[in-house]
Amino acid sequence: MPNVSQQKKDKISEQILHHLFSVAPQSLFTAEIAREIARDEEFTKYLLGELKSQGLIAEVAKNGLGQDYLRRRRWRLSNLAFEAYSKQQ
Repeated sequence: MPNVSQQKKDKISEQILHHLFSVAPQSLFTAEIAREIARDEEFTKYLLGELKSQGLIAEVAKNGLGQDYLRRRRWRLSNLAFEAYSKQQ
């Protein structure tokens, strides 16, 4: 993966957060997020992991029937991030 500056990573992370806010409360798979922001899935997954560690997004590991996903993950904004975004709008 080519080196990407921290400033660009921050901008792409903002795009991810904005997209998740626009579809909230729905959660999206990693591939759907990558397609929307026009980025590689692995790079998107890396950024999603960083956002999760910062507490801005939450990982959904189960489907609607309560069964664990084996390979896929869905993502949504954390409640704290959603409230902060709502106040900005």
